[in-house]
Amino acid sequence: MSRIAELPQENWDAQLREHFDPGNASPLEIKARGIMAHAPHMANANTAFMASAFGGHQLSRRLIELVRLRIAFHNQCRSCMAMRFQSALDDGVTEDLVCSLERPAEAPDLTDREKAALDYADVFATNHFAVNDETFARLRVHFSESEIVELGVFTAYFTGYGRWLAVLDLVEELPKDLQDKSIKAAPWQTRGSVVVQG
Repeated sequence: MSRIAELPQENWDAQLREHFDPGNASPLEIKARGIMAHAPHMANANTAFMASAFGGHQLSRRLIELVRLRIAFHNQCRSCMAMRFQSALDDGVTEDLVCSLERPAEAPDLTDREKAALDYADVFATNHFAVNDETFARLRVHFSESEIVELGVFTAYFTGYGRWLAVLDLVEELPKDLQDKSIKAAPWQTRGSVVVQG
């Protein structure tokens, strides 16, 4: 059971209700939004941030999703690992591609650009003190300065927000294989993902 109770939708802030269609949302999305509804100013700010970030992104949705899922593994955010964003699926993310995240450096279906982004995400999420000038030199082989900034902000967001969702313990709405917290979970082991809009 999640550590914070879901606020009933009839008690949500009007702006939060306006920007959310529960008829097109998964139970996981509704649960997470219901928890965030306790602090509508934060929920609305998060919604605005993500709309702006995805509204003008330069990086492909495929690359962003791969980074998000790899960070979800490091965070052990089970709800993050279960989610697949529709826009990323539309941009070529498949479950076979997600399986490449187990060993990204060896994966033949990942581009060198994706591997560089995933390497950066791994270090950022597990030991950000190890990010150094060499890290940025490797990124510059594949990314422009503005793309590196975008990658960094997405990586920071996924690391922080994913840890927040992990500590909330939102597992009831997840596929069964992600509910057992006695084992380390991975997005490449998930037997049933939850497709969400965005």
